[in-house]
Amino acid sequence: MRTLILSDIHSNLTALEAVLEQAQGKYDRVICLGDIVGYGPDPNEVIQRVRGLEPVATVRGNHDKACCGITNAEDFNTVARAAASWTRQQLTPENLAYLRQLDVGPAPVDDFQIVHGSIRDEDEYVFTPREAGENLELAKVGLTFCGHTHFQGGFARREGGRLEVLRVRMEPGVAWAALELNPASRYLINPGSIGQPRDGDPRAGFGFYESEKRTVEYWRVPYDIEATQQRMRAAQLPEPLIHRLSHGR
Repeated sequence: MRTLILSDIHSNLTALEAVLEQAQGKYDRVICLGDIVGYGPDPNEVIQRVRGLEPVATVRGNHDKACCGITNAEDFNTVARAAASWTRQQLTPENLAYLRQLDVGPAPVDDFQIVHGSIRDEDEYVFTPREAGENLELAKVGLTFCGHTHFQGGFARREGGRLEVLRVRMEPGVAWAALELNPASRYLINPGSIGQPRDGDPRAGFGFYESEKRTVEYWRVPYDIEATQQRMRAAQLPEPLIHRLSHGR
């Protein structure tokens, strides 16, 4: 079974379409790790596109919660709060209802589980080996997919408890790298952000999981960043959110 892994799309339809075009014919099913909306200019279009893929599992992200009114975005910075407010005003009643019913992670899927932030807290950012190790101690399965940080890579807890940081760096253009999973290790894998990468690579990030081969593939795909930025400016979204797309920061 080959699973397409989507995360942190953030209302960026152009990036999502580039990913789906590249992934066409390469997967059997879809999972989504949350933050479908927020930041970008296409909240309704992205929700409809994701719903049309019929993911076998989707967990909510912190921006999904803020944009549909489950939370009030008080812990967001000024530009993120402004984007969340704008997004909520754009969402159709049907799409608001869709976001409000999304699952809280962890959500089990066969031999793995999915979360937005971390295993212990859906809103936690996992950046350090210490944070990853504390979470992997709680894992009841060997493989967990997470989003939230917008950093492609992850962590592996090896036999004996040693934590390894999984870093991904790829050549320009369409590129991918494979990770073979060791059955004696536990993994926290982040496929990267589709709509707003922050790891220094502005290309859309996503992944695949091949269950029979026990491999994860990290992918990067270029997309028309300027087209997204033009729509963001037309919507009068905050300039820092527009500018950062060019740099992946």
